[in-house]
Amino acid sequence: MSTAPAKPATATNRLDRRKARTRQSLIDAAVRLIAEGRGDRASIQEITDEADIGFGSFYNHFDTKEQLFQTASQEVLERWGQMIDAACAGLDDPAHVFAVSLRISGRLAWTHPQIAGFITGTGLHLLDDPRGLAPRALRDIRAGQAAGRFTVPNAEIALSAVAGGLLGLLRLHEHQPDAIEENSVDELTEACLRLLGLRAAEARRLARLPLPATATW
Repeated sequence: MSTAPAKPATATNRLDRRKARTRQSLIDAAVRLIAEGRGDRASIQEITDEADIGFGSFYNHFDTKEQLFQTASQEVLERWGQMIDAACAGLDDPAHVFAVSLRISGRLAWTHPQIAGFITGTGLHLLDDPRGLAPRALRDIRAGQAAGRFTVPNAEIALSAVAGGLLGLLRLHEHQPDAIEENSVDELTEACLRLLGLRAAEARRLARLPLPATATW
C-alpha cells in the first residue's frame, strides 16, 4: 500500500511559524484591549479584527475569549517579572532589590504605557497571580525582614499597600499625564521603603540610586 509523501520539513516549519505568529497576534490584541479598558466587553469578532486575522482562526488557538485573556495576562506578567529579574541580577541587599523593582514597575507608565494600561486594567487581581511583581515583592519584603532591613510586621499587608500605591500612580498618569512627573516613582518608592521600616535617609538614598539597565520588553 502506498502512503502519502511526508511534508518537507521546511514547509512544516513555515506552517508552524505562521501559526505562532497568528497566536501571538491574538495575544497582543488581547493585551491592547485590556490596556484600553475594553477587555471585558470585547467580542471574539472585535478581538480578531484587532489582531487583523480571520474570525475562524481564533478557534485554531483558543477555545474561549477567557482562555485568550488568561494567556495574555500570564505572558505579560512573566515578561514583566523577567525584566525585573534581569535588572536586579547581582544585587544582594533585599531593600535595594525592592527599590529597583518598584522603580522600574512605576516607570512602565513612561517606558511601556500599553503594559502600564494592562496592569491598571487588571487591578489588584495582580496580587493573586504567581507571576510578575507581586510574588517577587513579597519575597523581597520577607528577605528584608529576615535580614533586619525591614521592620514591618506583616509582609502581606505591606505588599497590599505597595500594590495600591503603584496602581494608583499608574492610573493617575494614565488619566492625567501632565499632573505627574517621572520622579514621582522615586518619591513613591521612598515612601514605601519608609513604610517597610527603613530610616528616612536610607530610604531616600535607595530611591535615588542609578537604575540598572533593564532587559528589552
